[in-house]
Amino acid sequence: MIEHSFDDEAGLVRALAGEICDRLQDGVVERGRASLVVTGGSTPAPLYDALSVADAPWAKTFVTLTDERWVSPRDPASNERLVRKRLLKGYAARAHFIPLKTDDATPASALEAADARVAAMPRPFDAVLLGIGEDGHVASLFPGNAALKSGLDPVCAQSVVAVEQRGAAGAAHRLSLTLSALTDARWIALILRGESKRRRLRAPGRTPIAALLKQTSVPIEAFWAP
Repeated sequence: MIEHSFDDEAGLVRALAGEICDRLQDGVVERGRASLVVTGGSTPAPLYDALSVADAPWAKTFVTLTDERWVSPRDPASNERLVRKRLLKGYAARAHFIPLKTDDATPASALEAADARVAAMPRPFDAVLLGIGEDGHVASLFPGNAALKSGLDPVCAQSVVAVEQRGAAGAAHRLSLTLSALTDARWIALILRGESKRRRLRAPGRTPIAALLKQTSVPIEAFWAP
């Protein structure tokens, strides 16, 4: 893993946005289409603002989420809502968005449909953007969760897994990409703010982020600012 440290958020955003745009362009040059997987939360929102006005091949780019809370796309807790509001505007409005949320009542009943959506995207993904939780979770793969058996299986055939995490912010019921899907990528970027997240990155313990860092099939770069 390569770590990049910046003095402030603005420097992080400029560098990471530029890297993502370059990788989308490379994907289009190589196969005519590109794919980007993005995360929820407040940390990446300024990055999405920057990407929305960036000169990238958005009309040929497919975008999906690392995970989704099982709420309405109009709910403030929805990752889809965040991405539509902050990323899929301006130039990036031309991108093809692939939502994980369906009309199914539960994530478990949506597995087949969501898996088919993700499987139809250009693979391997050109860029995957992930954050890290204070507890070491990535996407919606939480430490100790029952979904980790398949969620962290490096050869799992499923692209998505249903998760129930009581007490999780926003919603207990979620859908998450599996580790095997997240690492079916050409490049993974971790976006981090604050000392506690950097400590977790450097001392992951027995957590999902440790499983991600352990794999060697895809390069990972961490972008950190205070």
